[in-house]
Amino acid sequence: MFKEFKAFIARGNVLDLAVAVIIGAAFGKIVTSLTEDVLMPVIGRIFGGLDFSSYFVALGPVPANLAGSTDYQALKKAGVPLFGYGEFITQTVNFVIVAFIIFLLVRAVNRVVPITKAEDAAEPADVALLREIRDELRKK
Repeated sequence: MFKEFKAFIARGNVLDLAVAVIIGAAFGKIVTSLTEDVLMPVIGRIFGGLDFSSYFVALGPVPANLAGSTDYQALKKAGVPLFGYGEFITQTVNFVIVAFIIFLLVRAVNRVVPITKAEDAAEPADVALLREIRDELRKK
């Protein structure tokens, strides 16, 4: 069983996937910091607020000790049902930024590493035979 596990782990696909997950997690933290610490304060300042997470609508009763509070996390922790559209805006902007950065990375890699096409690949024998049969039937 240990040999099978060792062979499984030694496969290139498993190692590549592990590296991708680790780098992806680190990359996600960088993008999250870029979004939360750099871009969202600027966007919030432009639209009149410094923090989108404080934009919400309470859908239920608020405890007396938190009455009038605009602390989204404290209200959420207290179990108040909230419609947190500000947090949704933050996560949407985060997604768009991540998608755009990944697009730029893929675009740069595609320019550096040319995509090889298998146009000249040999056709399987059964496909060639079926083509010949089709062509003969068309002649008749």
